[in-house]
Amino acid sequence: MCRHIAYVGDPVALGEILLRPPHALVRQSWAPRRQRHGTVNADGFGVGWYAEGDPVPGRYRRQGPIWGDETFADLARVVRSTALLAAVRDATEAGADGEAAAAPYTAGRQLFSHNGMVRGWPGSLADAAAALPAERLLALAARNDSALIWALIRHRTDAGDDAPRAVAETVREVAAAAPGSRLNLLLTDGETITATAWGDTLWYLTTPGRRTAVASEPYDDDPLWREVPDRTLLVATSTDVLLTPLKEPTA
Repeated sequence: MCRHIAYVGDPVALGEILLRPPHALVRQSWAPRRQRHGTVNADGFGVGWYAEGDPVPGRYRRQGPIWGDETFADLARVVRSTALLAAVRDATEAGADGEAAAAPYTAGRQLFSHNGMVRGWPGSLADAAAALPAERLLALAARNDSALIWALIRHRTDAGDDAPRAVAETVREVAAAAPGSRLNLLLTDGETITATAWGDTLWYLTTPGRRTAVASEPYDDDPLWREVPDRTLLVATSTDVLLTPLKEPTA
């Protein structure tokens, strides 16, 4: 259903995280080791990163498979950043949005990705969509479940919720409206990573020297990788990781 990863820490070349490790995201696009749903993630990809002195992240996204883009490989070799979020996509349904449907989505300093699917989409989220302001619906980046989930999160942050609360409550809202959905969300502002494990795999790695990665699956066999239990909210910085159980929504 997709693979994604976020990193915060000491400056690294994008390729050090996304290309160089033996099971990096580029390899996960055709040979994931722990993907429970789908087999090949070739329906688009994207990466967002932060440049020194600029609060707004840059993005590079394409509709096709990451392994066929030589420009990305060259870019990843030379671009360095203290934070990134990247994803490879296995589309739930064929659509016309192309590159616009590829994560990461963005707003201000934030980058967002969704690994999973909303059961019964789009009808299951009709009430949630109706509660959003019209201008937010008209501004959806793509016509898919991930874009609407991102809009729901932003609606909560605009109302004053911090990122962890907005992400957790959005997962509970969507899970209540569409039971059986898979809602592994990943969000960063360049300093903190917020993620959920809800229906698919999630792992994290914190190593000496201010480096934390949160990913659908490990990019190497480092024994320091830890799996996040299902129904969990993760909040991480370059040095710390906090795990909080997420309660199932009540009827």
